[in-house]
Amino acid sequence: MTFQRGEEMLSSFNFLYMIPHTIGIRLLFASILGALIGFERDMHGRSAGLRTNLLISLGAAAFMILSETVSTSYLSGHDSNSILRSDPARIAANIITGIGFIGAGAIIKAGFSVKGLTTAACIWISAGIGMSAGTGFYELAIVLTAIGLFSLIFLNLFEKVYAKNSYRTLEIITSLETNISEIINSVKRRGLKIIYMDEVKDYETKKMKIFFTFRLYYKGVTDKLSHVIVNDLEKSGFQLYKIKWWHQ
Repeated sequence: MTFQRGEEMLSSFNFLYMIPHTIGIRLLFASILGALIGFERDMHGRSAGLRTNLLISLGAAAFMILSETVSTSYLSGHDSNSILRSDPARIAANIITGIGFIGAGAIIKAGFSVKGLTTAACIWISAGIGMSAGTGFYELAIVLTAIGLFSLIFLNLFEKVYAKNSYRTLEIITSLETNISEIINSVKRRGLKIIYMDEVKDYETKKMKIFFTFRLYYKGVTDKLSHVIVNDLEKSGFQLYKIKWWHQ
């Protein structure tokens, strides 16, 4: 009896409602659109690039096809009045959960900065594109891809038009005789707001290490300011041994 039931299930997977070439089109559609999102990420040197986004979109599409197929196959083998039901949304819900884990792996927190949020969002949208294509909603998949690419390419250019906050750290090694207040006044002239400062004095070497964490409100490439600030410090007459500027 079990063997006969298995044969019935296998025969039902002939996709009576979906011809084989339609499945191929859906998978191909999901792969191409997911690859477009991944290509943009690849151009920016992100870890989740062309192949990753393509595979995520393709996998999501495959699971949606499988979900739809299993649901239809189940209904065709049972009485419509039966209390038993097959829910095609279950696999879709688990796709979203699984993609959340992949996206979390792309996010890195370093100091005040969080990197990888855009890449994680791209992974999320690639799954949505694949799920849309997998269920045959090609128009939705195209719209998702178009909006995603627009936000990645054109809004990236728009972000350079307006000023925004960013955080940087400056490390200075100077002599013990240097007046810290004069260094603070020197860097403040460029509109930097000091939100944290630390100093370490080494009486054996007669050197002092100072750390500044700044909040900058700046339009354009923020790190262009580093050249100006370093140049100011070099011309200030302080006894300098080391200057280091880096992202938080």
